[in-house]
Amino acid sequence: MKKVLLLKFGELFLKGKNKKDFERLLISNIKKKLSSFSFSFEQVVGRYIISNYDETEENAIIQNLTTVFGLIGVSKATEIETSKENIFQFVSTIEIEGSFRVNAKRADKNFPMTSVELERELGEVVLENNPNAKVDLNNPEHSVNVEVRFNNKTYIYYETIKCAGGLPLGSGGRALLLLSGGIDSPVAGYLMAKRGLKIEAVHFHSYPYTSDKAKDKVITLAKELTKFCDEIKLHIVSFTKIQEQIHMNCDSEYMITIMRRIMMRIAEKICQENELGAIITGESLGQVASQTMQSINVTNSVVSLPVFRPLIAFDKEDIVEISQKIGTFETSILPYEDCCTVFLPKFPVIKPTIKRAEYQEKFLDIELLVKEALASKEEIILKRD
Repeated sequence: MKKVLLLKFGELFLKGKNKKDFERLLISNIKKKLSSFSFSFEQVVGRYIISNYDETEENAIIQNLTTVFGLIGVSKATEIETSKENIFQFVSTIEIEGSFRVNAKRADKNFPMTSVELERELGEVVLENNPNAKVDLNNPEHSVNVEVRFNNKTYIYYETIKCAGGLPLGSGGRALLLLSGGIDSPVAGYLMAKRGLKIEAVHFHSYPYTSDKAKDKVITLAKELTKFCDEIKLHIVSFTKIQEQIHMNCDSEYMITIMRRIMMRIAEKICQENELGAIITGESLGQVASQTMQSINVTNSVVSLPVFRPLIAFDKEDIVEISQKIGTFETSILPYEDCCTVFLPKFPVIKPTIKRAEYQEKFLDIELLVKEALASKEEIILKRD
């Protein structure tokens, strides 16, 4: 009998012939996330087992595991040798007050009892030894979970701590996140990382119109995302001259549209230089004038790479809730401006057209502005603590 951590994964069971590739990546990510701890790792069908760890570090290990994409849950469990006698003996020692139910999984079909039989008979054992307990199959206060596995071991536990879910980080390729200092873009990066994308980020900085504190805020946001993403390369691009040129040469209503089209061009160049396969933005349909269907179409038209917008159908309340959950909200609301607020027009165009945007850009040397911006680029590698 020993204490272990029982790890559960989610979507991997849906994979076909390449399931083993996903599993290898997930196991590698787990071990990387726990590299500062001493432990043993075992893979059994449908579960991973962590054992032989320092119990004083148990909570810290669990906290790290909750940030591993691909895992859906972790449980503090007791491992015992599989036999009817051992299982019933252990369950007879459980103390429960209030309502409960027994959930049994008989992965090893050689075990002489079915899952239903185990649940019924173990429930009777709990009732016999706990006069203040009662069975509630629908909304119990306590759950006794019993898993009979193929390694001749049975795992008994009472709760499952929710993990990040999704797919293993790196299984979906690599992409570039447009990271502002707001609430939305860090959440967009988190959601795409949850789908298996490793991310780099680009931030457009407009010093002296935006302060160094605004730049530091974005660096902090990227650092906070490394809790889930392990490592992020942050590209910081000077956008000051571009915004000044747009302000001097383009109609005010089209300033935001032209600005975003140039951002996308720069982002695509960074993707090409770093072998990144897509661009990620934090846009939500209709949230602001630059996020209408027409504006998104005009912005998309200057790049050939896929542009992922995971927040496109989210309400602001949904985005804030995720931001709070992943720990970026408090940084995002710090009152330091980003470049999108510089030279902000009173009445930005809501339904721009590609033809009109291209006309406005004739008054700019787009190629030179992009080249100069990329030459100013600063790169920072941020790693998980």
